[in-house]
Amino acid sequence: MHDGYSAEAAPTNLDGAARPGPIVQHDREQRQRDEQRNAPDAEAATDDAVEPARRSAVWEIVETLLLAVFIFIAVRSVVLNFRVDGLSMEPNLDSGQMLLVNRQVFFHFDSYSLVNWIPFVELEGENIIYPFHPPKRGDIVVLHPPVDNGKPYIKRVIGLPGERLSIHDGAVYINGELLEEDYLNGAATAWSGSIGEQEITIPDGQVFVMGDNRNNSTDSRIFGPIDIDEIIGKAWISYWPSDRLDILTTPDYAP
Repeated sequence: MHDGYSAEAAPTNLDGAARPGPIVQHDREQRQRDEQRNAPDAEAATDDAVEPARRSAVWEIVETLLLAVFIFIAVRSVVLNFRVDGLSMEPNLDSGQMLLVNRQVFFHFDSYSLVNWIPFVELEGENIIYPFHPPKRGDIVVLHPPVDNGKPYIKRVIGLPGERLSIHDGAVYINGELLEEDYLNGAATAWSGSIGEQEITIPDGQVFVMGDNRNNSTDSRIFGPIDIDEIIGKAWISYWPSDRLDILTTPDYAP
């Protein structure tokens, strides 16, 4: 007996197991079509995720290179490698010796030239300011020489602006006082220059330089005092050869 309708029996296999009906089969096929249709979208989403990561890696490389260039330029603006070429600084510096040169230690500027930018302000003359310090007697410096030979010189500062410097009796005199130069190991100093005088007053903004090897040095005895602006920097550290590793200090002179 039944209540007016009968349920459709699920198809069975020969062994009696139920087989998927038409609705189940349709759902399965629909899912397969959806998966196939969504596969390109999934691949695109994966590519979209990889692309920002690739751009990020490239940008990190660019940032690293830019930082390296910046550090290189910053260091080069402060420190310079210099190779001693010649015998003019013996016995204290040998030919081939490698030095680090401080390029900014003598940096200076005219404060009046800055103030004169202000409207209605006109200051006459100069007011030179050294944030660190000006050249000192005994400093070993690398400089552009007045002679045209295409390479820098390395010399020692002997006379300062405004001083009277003379050479006689095998020694240097500053304002009439004997200058004791122990680093010469007793070697005599002769004028033997071409500027025509054995005494000179050093102009403002200039220094008198000489090599430690006084008998084998082209220096201010030949070409006269040099402008401080022509000084490239102060020799700071000797680093090669390794047995000459040292900090180059400025000697103390007897008062």
